Amino acid sequence: MVKLINKGVYYLNGKLVKATGDVEQAKKGTITYKILSAHNVSGNDKKLNVKFDEITSHDITYVGIIQTAKASGLEKFPLPYTLTNCHNSLCAVGGTINEDDHVFGLSAAKKYGGAFVPPHLAVIHQYMREMRAKCGSMILGSDSHTRYGALGTLAVGEGGPELVKQLLNRTYDLDMPEVVAVNLKGRLRKGVGPHDVALALVKATFKSGFVKNRVLEFVGTGIKSLSMDFRNGIDVMTTETTCLSSVWITDEKTRQYYVQHGRAEAYKELAPENGAYYDRGITINLSKIEPMIALPFHPSNAYTIKDFLSRPYELLKEAEEAGQKLLPEGKGQFKLTDKIKDGKVYVEQGVIAGCAGGMYENIAEASQILGETPINNNDFTLDVYPSSQPVYKGLVESGYIGKLMDNGAVIKTAFCGPCFGAGDVPQNNGLSIRHTTRNFESREGSKPANGQLSAVALMDARSIAATAKNGGAITSAMEIEYSNKIKKYRFNAKIYQARVFNGVQNADDKASLVYGPNIADWPKMDALKDNLLLKVVSVLQDAVTTTDELIPSGETSSYRSNPLKLAEFALSRKDPTYVARAKAVRDGEFPIELGFDQNTTTYGSVVCSIKPGDGSAREQAASCQRVLGGVANIAKEYATKRYRSNLINWGMLPFLADKNDFNVGDYVYVENVKEQLKNGAKEFKAKVIGQKTREITLKMDSLTDAEKQIILKGCLINYYKG
Repeated sequence: MVKLINKGVYYLNGKLVKATGDVEQAKKGTITYKILSAHNVSGNDKKLNVKFDEITSHDITYVGIIQTAKASGLEKFPLPYTLTNCHNSLCAVGGTINEDDHVFGLSAAKKYGGAFVPPHLAVIHQYMREMRAKCGSMILGSDSHTRYGALGTLAVGEGGPELVKQLLNRTYDLDMPEVVAVNLKGRLRKGVGPHDVALALVKATFKSGFVKNRVLEFVGTGIKSLSMDFRNGIDVMTTETTCLSSVWITDEKTRQYYVQHGRAEAYKELAPENGAYYDRGITINLSKIEPMIALPFHPSNAYTIKDFLSRPYELLKEAEEAGQKLLPEGKGQFKLTDKIKDGKVYVEQGVIAGCAGGMYENIAEASQILGETPINNNDFTLDVYPSSQPVYKGLVESGYIGKLMDNGAVIKTAFCGPCFGAGDVPQNNGLSIRHTTRNFESREGSKPANGQLSAVALMDARSIAATAKNGGAITSAMEIEYSNKIKKYRFNAKIYQARVFNGVQNADDKASLVYGPNIADWPKMDALKDNLLLKVVSVLQDAVTTTDELIPSGETSSYRSNPLKLAEFALSRKDPTYVARAKAVRDGEFPIELGFDQNTTTYGSVVCSIKPGDGSAREQAASCQRVLGGVANIAKEYATKRYRSNLINWGMLPFLADKNDFNVGDYVYVENVKEQLKNGAKEFKAKVIGQKTREITLKMDSLTDAEKQIILKGCLINYYKG
């Protein structure tokens, strides 16, 4: 289904061919190069300083971003900034604090000149697709699934401080990324959906890091057969490959999408030059893609449904064992193999939602598959969240919503909760199948520390509907006879015109920000001193540590406007004793018995791990550590550029070590760290003081001059204050 080409290729006459000779000029023939170059203000096509056309955030990130920018001198939004409300939109946790954030967001849009999309109107990425994406443009979002490549927009998901830089007329700095050609060929079979293609791609690329921090450029004859909903559905899942961004060839279907949404002027044709050079290649034969299932606890843990059903005990046992490790010893038992009954695998819940699942065609075709079959098995439920009110209305007008409701499906409003653990939490030991973006541990809302654990498997909406039709027994949509011809979608712009506040480029400096009692300023953070003394307060030995493990999603989202309260949840699912140990370092006395000068030495805590930062772009995975007194991370590698950037922007040193052989309670001392950092050192001699004292070498990948200054100053806020 998916073939990886680990060498340079040309895209020549519609095919990927081996590259030979000098490729420097041919590199400039990609869509990616042209878009990045057009947005680069450095004058150097190797070292980019990028200015985006637009930025966007949702309601668990925009408060912190605006507070940070305000503390750094923000007067008005210098570029279009869209504030959406699709994460804390239920207003169900913490009293008034969720709606307080929404009121703050609207007041900020009025004061600084932005757009505000009220709760339940649209999930962030659907609104940006419908109303803000443009061919050849660049959008930066404070959500990791910021991907509008199928619409010709090179979009990047990053932590909040990177958006702050854009608000302060600064730049997004990076080396020119490598570009990977994704050549689509063939044609999908009936019953196969965009999630099936995406999961096959994630499975093929994630574990090896094949596309890590690279840009995926989708080309090939297979694109023509894909609708825009299909393209968007594949594109949004590229985040799970750990790529930096993505972009697609545009064509008549792309143009029609813009026309349909009243924005014909946003379209232009994008295509690579014949003979454009790509650093790597991927070929996906759409004709061979089958319905897929990604088992707990990662989208890359994917199999064809056919393969899964041929050996369910073996594969569920593996997931069961992985889940059991998440529970404290002696506190609960996690079971999945009991889902196997009479040779079938039964699940308790199906969910179709969000930026990946909630699009018109996914829901319409799911309705077609379910047909006239009622969901009359009380052990199985089906919940459907259209991705925007216009999509919802279109589905109502076409009769698909009524048909789903008649058969027992529950239809809800646009909300991202099922993707991050704030909606439709299954029962303990439950298994939910979802067309959403992620199935990381506890992304469905479990609390393992309390002995509560359920899990999510990812599937396409079509196979979820087939499963619903089959009474909750996992079923491939290719096994169902149905018509995949659906009624044409008609977009209704009046819905947004009636509700969205659009104050872009119309700041009102007389307006005031409206604060709720939970919205708090960032605490003071100190500049780096000459030397550095770290105390190890947590050692994580998992192969990968996700941002969900560093700071949980779900109910904690309500506290992201309050740095001190949120920090109380840091590592709570992975290392419940971390917060107390970090506070003891932050609030305790300098260990003068070690013989170091406290006047010239920064003293703080450090988390040591193998590969931290996979998943969400959330800056809080780093800022919570900083608030608790953290001043560095030590890792064998960082899972994403996003997480490393978040560490830097919060004044933390992103050290690398060959081994994660530290113990909680060890001290790590780095002499003259400030001077070495200024001089661009990539290796730092360090002393580990524990049961034994030993010398090690810590490493650090290159920093830009601005990144050095941010760390030296103590954080991005201090850097902008001067």
